[in-house]
Amino acid sequence: MVPLEDTLAKPEKPFTPIAPRLPARAPEPKPPEPRRPRSFRVTDVLSRRILAENADARGTLDLLAGTRSIVDVTIDVWDPKAGRWRRLAHGEKSTLWNSRHRPR
Repeated sequence: MVPLEDTLAKPEKPFTPIAPRLPARAPEPKPPEPRRPRSFRVTDVLSRRILAENADARGTLDLLAGTRSIVDVTIDVWDPKAGRWRRLAHGEKSTLWNSRHRPR
């Protein structure tokens, strides 16, 4: 038989508190680059002459004010990601046309 004191007495371990590990912070994302103003190219359909290239929106609207009809010009917008001019769809072109400064 084993004495009762030997079975009940356990060696004492030093108490070390366990703190939960906090998850590492994700690095803050870089702020997006500011978007550059759009550049437009307006071409006369009949003569294929470029009426404006690298024009801002206001200059494009001023140019469209002197145009007789929406079908007289083609309008392209510069796409910096693709590195080329993109022809505006009819709906986009109509939006510009309806926003033009009409002469009074």
